[in-house]
Amino acid sequence: MRGRSEKTYGMMNKRYLRRTDYILIAATAAIIVMSLVIIGSATHINTPSEERYWFVQRQGIFALVNVALAAFLMNFDYKVLEGYGNKLYIFNLVLLVAVMLVGQSALGAQRWITIGPISIQPSEFSKLIMIISIATMLDNKVGHLNTIHDLLPVAAYVGVPFLLVLKQPDLGTSLVFMAIFFGMVYVAGINRKLLLGIFAAGIAAFPIFWHFLKDYQKMRLTVFMNPNVDPLGSGYHIIQSKIAIGSGMLFGKGLFGGTQSQLNFLPENHTDFIFAVVGEELGFIGVTFLLLLYLIVLWRGVVTARDAGDTFGRLLATGITSMLAFHVLVNVGMTMGIMPVTGIPLPLMSYGVSSLTTNIMSIAILLNIERRKQKLVF
Repeated sequence: MRGRSEKTYGMMNKRYLRRTDYILIAATAAIIVMSLVIIGSATHINTPSEERYWFVQRQGIFALVNVALAAFLMNFDYKVLEGYGNKLYIFNLVLLVAVMLVGQSALGAQRWITIGPISIQPSEFSKLIMIISIATMLDNKVGHLNTIHDLLPVAAYVGVPFLLVLKQPDLGTSLVFMAIFFGMVYVAGINRKLLLGIFAAGIAAFPIFWHFLKDYQKMRLTVFMNPNVDPLGSGYHIIQSKIAIGSGMLFGKGLFGGTQSQLNFLPENHTDFIFAVVGEELGFIGVTFLLLLYLIVLWRGVVTARDAGDTFGRLLATGITSMLAFHVLVNVGMTMGIMPVTGIPLPLMSYGVSSLTTNIMSIAILLNIERRKQKLVF
């Protein structure tokens, strides 16, 4: 009996290993390694010699910790998460309210909670929590989103954390919530005419929405149209980023050889504008390689959603893929001057513990869904 159990367990392990998405793992690992190299290049010249690679060491340590966490997330049954969807939603609201009450302010926004030597950004974790919560809510509503009355409970469910994040203020993360919401309700079978009507109403309501934006947010939209309106203020980031990317040309200036990033002309060069460092130092070849890696990650996310063995898994994979796609689209577009500056980090590339943890956990859940897409047959 014991021998049969061990044989069955061995067969299960072999089947799980065969179903592991090694392409997704390889693309993710390549992005993380590339991130550590570029973060080192972007920050080494601006820190004391004894702490020259402090940012790389910190990011690398948390990457290893998160890989260990990902190993766990890959091996438990993701369907268990559905039972915690509403509890996680409440926990998420508590975190976001805590940010408003005891959060630390930086760069004009109150987004961080300090725990010892670590500052965490709850709005980053909020993205994954909302994906799980929305998937839980939509699981029983698939094919039943035909009228505005059907959609209102889901919209209200997303609207509360959306407004809490917007209050910080964090317009970028709020927009990510919207991308996740629309991606998931689309897969849940929302009526196409209803969806088009919502988009049309959103465009029509933009003049009203404009009046609720803060002055710096209005200026960001203004300089998006014409950065030279405020070249030394709100338009400075975009101008320097475009100079950095353009000066890289085909092959780039080489690692540690950029001028915009190394000489402090490019702000936030290891976080929001890290793509510009890639463009300057590795050129068109480097950014094409990086975008190809992201394309692979998103492709595997779409395949996982398509082949998921249940509705909850399909919704989870859709939400995660929508989140990653929106991040890449907006961040790359922002650094190239074809999107407004929103402060959305580049997944797995930008420096930041909260962002890195959220993205690696998301990839681990995708791998979990892929491994369990079919029932095991012995």
